[in-house]
Amino acid sequence: MTTATDTYTGAFTDPVLDAQSAFRVVMDCMARPGTIGWIEGEAKGPKPLGRAQSAIALTLADQDTPVYLSPALVKAGAAAWLGFQTGAAVTDIKSEARFAFVEAGAPFPALASFARGSQEYPDRSTTVIVELDKLEGGEELTLIGPGIRDRIAISPKGLPSLFPALWAENHALYPRGVDLILTAGRACLCLPRSARILAATPVTNGEKA
Repeated sequence: MTTATDTYTGAFTDPVLDAQSAFRVVMDCMARPGTIGWIEGEAKGPKPLGRAQSAIALTLADQDTPVYLSPALVKAGAAAWLGFQTGAAVTDIKSEARFAFVEAGAPFPALASFARGSQEYPDRSTTVIVELDKLEGGEELTLIGPGIRDRIAISPKGLPSLFPALWAENHALYPRGVDLILTAGRACLCLPRSARILAATPVTNGEKA
């Protein structure tokens, strides 16, 4: 569990420049789905909140953005840290959250439980930030969509086997749906709702696709 000292430490060294830098990385990765970005700076929230997750929280959360934290993050004191550093209120109602944070090793969150916006206001949805062990070395997935030239392969390590189906359901709601940011340490990879995962080519006649 976090201490009082942990609540007051772990912020950006230079709040303006570090926040601007983190914002540029996230926006660039969101504009180019599947691209891995690297977030600098010394942001460090209570473990198991990751380094990139901490920087994203400090950059995007404020008093007008309710935040959902997984139970382990709440237990670790991340709610107190986030409240002190950003003024953001923590909610345990997923559909009310503008941002949601889940630590590495936790069950992958049910995307349908978060706010997915409306046809009139698709921006009123949740951005879900999930920490993984690595952003490479896992099962390869192929993305297509806006911001991707032809297609791009990603291989985050730690996604559930059902992730392609979960993402297909989310993508089918476009322009509604959640946006997903995968992080691992200081690295991040964005999957906006507009991105689509191509289905694997079926194997026929005993041959590899």
